[in-house]
Amino acid sequence: MSTSTGTKNNFDFKIAAQRLKNVVKRTPLQLNENLSRKYKCNVYLKREDLQVVRSYKIRGAYNLMKSLSTEQLQKGVVCASAGNHAQGFAYSCKKLNVHGVVFMPVITPNQKINQTKMFGENKIEIKLVGDNYDECAVAAKEFTKKNLMTFVPAFDDYRVIEGQATVGVEILEELNFIDYLFLPIGGGGLASGVGSYFKLYSPKTKIVGTEPEGAPSMYEAFKADKPVTLESIDTFVDGAAVKRTGELTYKICKEVLDDLRLISEGKICTNILKLYSQDAIVAEPAGALAISALDDFANEIKHKNVVCIVSGGNNDIDRMQEIKERSLQYEGLKHYFLIRFAQRPGALKEFVNNVLGRDDDITRFEYMQKHNKESGPALVGIELKKKEDYNTLLHNLKKFHFNFTELKKDDDMFSYVV
Repeated sequence: MSTSTGTKNNFDFKIAAQRLKNVVKRTPLQLNENLSRKYKCNVYLKREDLQVVRSYKIRGAYNLMKSLSTEQLQKGVVCASAGNHAQGFAYSCKKLNVHGVVFMPVITPNQKINQTKMFGENKIEIKLVGDNYDECAVAAKEFTKKNLMTFVPAFDDYRVIEGQATVGVEILEELNFIDYLFLPIGGGGLASGVGSYFKLYSPKTKIVGTEPEGAPSMYEAFKADKPVTLESIDTFVDGAAVKRTGELTYKICKEVLDDLRLISEGKICTNILKLYSQDAIVAEPAGALAISALDDFANEIKHKNVVCIVSGGNNDIDRMQEIKERSLQYEGLKHYFLIRFAQRPGALKEFVNNVLGRDDDITRFEYMQKHNKESGPALVGIELKKKEDYNTLLHNLKKFHFNFTELKKDDDMFSYVV
């Protein structure tokens, strides 16, 4: 990773900031009292979740489209996205009075489709194609070529990166001495742009990229010294889950990042819930990525100025149950077992009275064989009050001779049953 104090890329950050001046919101850089107290430093949050489309993605999309010629704009623009990029693209089409076509996978939730329509109004049309993003992107590029239109990529383009860099421009205009900068990475557009700007204008700042464990495309690219395509990814952190990082963004991130950390999805969920309950901040999973790395640097950042970019707030309320579930599992407070109860009266009562602790709670109970409950196993979900109660729970299961199998999240059985 980077040991240099500058970047060789020829971006015009000031021009990009000028293009975006009357289009994007200048989002606040807020000192967060709770995080600052916890880590004994000054933690500032760059609130891109408060952006006009609730994410920074509008910056790159608009910057690219605004730089196109009149002839190119008249022919129209195309993008492939089921998330924040689609919404930023749609809003840009409306602002520039340009016809845009948004390709989305068939499985895209209606909420995201409706949000994109809302931002683009009558300037866009949506095409649902393919079962996943990769199939959708192929169709979008073929359509672009056939219709002589311009494709607006989500991250792997100089003008997109230049637009995302304006997040960094705003940060340094408000706070001119920053020791640590933490930012999320999906395709790498934000990290490339903001990282390049900081290397030029705040070279002493340590820049830390963060990726979800389930979608480590930049991390694997660094290991292989080139972008690689991951066979499969966990798409839970949808704003930062890509199978392959960009060629351009990989090269720039390799130059400007000082560190890169993988963050578990469960930890991200814990921080989403803390941001909501403690600070009334509604962050999407990718938006909580940067904050989730602070634990790894707790000793280093004491008494320092630290900035974390909250990249977006497009969080569907329907996901909150899954977010809570993943958080509880990460914290060691939620466990699942297959329990084969003895075929005699009172076995379930014995389990409740002798195995469970006073504060333990059964949150799920389901016989796995509906037609043969007496001999089939039951799926039992147990929520603990304290992580330390787990060992007591296991001890009691063995002490009272219950036939059980614990389901771990890395097991195939867990994904099928839980």
